[in-house]
Amino acid sequence: MEFNEMKDNVLKQILSKQLIQATISQPRAKSNEIKRIKLKPIEIKNMYHIQLEYQYERILKHENIRIEEFSSTWEKLLEDFRQIHGDFLEEKIQIQLSKKNKVMYKTEKNTSLKQVDLSHNRKKNYLLDEHTPYPFLIRLGVQTSEGKVKKQKYDKFKQINRFIEFIDDTLAYLPKDKTVRILDFGSGKSYLTFALYHYLKIEKGLDIRVTGLDLKKEVIEECSQIAKDLDYDHLEFLVGDINDYNDETAVDMVVTLHACDVATDMALARAVKWNASVILSVPCCQHELNRQLDAPELNIMLKHGLIKERFSALATDSIRAEILNMVGYEAQLVEFIDMENTPKNILIRAYKTGDKPTNEQIEAYKQFKQMLKAQPFLENELKEYLNID
Repeated sequence: MEFNEMKDNVLKQILSKQLIQATISQPRAKSNEIKRIKLKPIEIKNMYHIQLEYQYERILKHENIRIEEFSSTWEKLLEDFRQIHGDFLEEKIQIQLSKKNKVMYKTEKNTSLKQVDLSHNRKKNYLLDEHTPYPFLIRLGVQTSEGKVKKQKYDKFKQINRFIEFIDDTLAYLPKDKTVRILDFGSGKSYLTFALYHYLKIEKGLDIRVTGLDLKKEVIEECSQIAKDLDYDHLEFLVGDINDYNDETAVDMVVTLHACDVATDMALARAVKWNASVILSVPCCQHELNRQLDAPELNIMLKHGLIKERFSALATDSIRAEILNMVGYEAQLVEFIDMENTPKNILIRAYKTGDKPTNEQIEAYKQFKQMLKAQPFLENELKEYLNID
């Protein structure tokens, strides 16, 4: 399907009041402060509007647009974003746009017989509904047996839903013609591993095989029993280390959450070497650059230990993202969950594109690295994929 045809088809459904809800994401420009936009129809003073919920890093903003005035807004949305998930009365659509507006379009018949809800209600819409019982959340102690989220677990419920939003964004990048192979390094208690499996396998019906890897034998045994109890036949948990895991030659998605220091880099390097389509990584403590850092120009900042530690962490993640950009990925640093819940809240999200880095991009990276006197572990791990000498 060509871009203009897609644009007109979707707009026609919106203007004919077929929209139930939609999510628009993946900003074209990294400088765009809006991370995603949710659309839904509402009725205000007996007039039909499309409500846009703009999701920034920390705040939400709303705008209500009369349907007669929506066409120009739709044009602007497609100029600024590259991914659309739409739920209409008769079909569900997934659209992924390339930088040059090549269209990847997937549609399926909507069999759920949903109705358009025009109520002006701004309650948070989670991908996992907080009033629906989910066996894995009940088994993990997040919900009661009646399906109510426990008060003391509500932050964990929000974290799981935030993670599911990132998983939902990956759908267009995952293969459709084979079993999707997913590895989770450092899975720990595996709240998010179980959530990933539930969403992709149970909710979306994908053919997947998931392995969670962790060093703690007792945790792995407990998670394995939970997976067995839930009849999650294509989810396994193994005791092991990132460096020791050599059972794969190709993986579609690599997840690594809170791997300490260069363990994150090891996982990222392994993902690149597997040619993974999707990488999701939330780094933990980071010491490598803190030890190397030697930048007299920044002494006003770096003479303070706390500032040096935080700067080193931010610079490390920036370097990681840029290296991934230079080895054929589109990498972004995004907020995982609110700072009030954990300071380790940056997620590295990378999608395989195969794009080659520009000379300007390589030079900018070299200058940044030189200014900090940095010798990134990840660069050394991927030196055969980089051409920056």
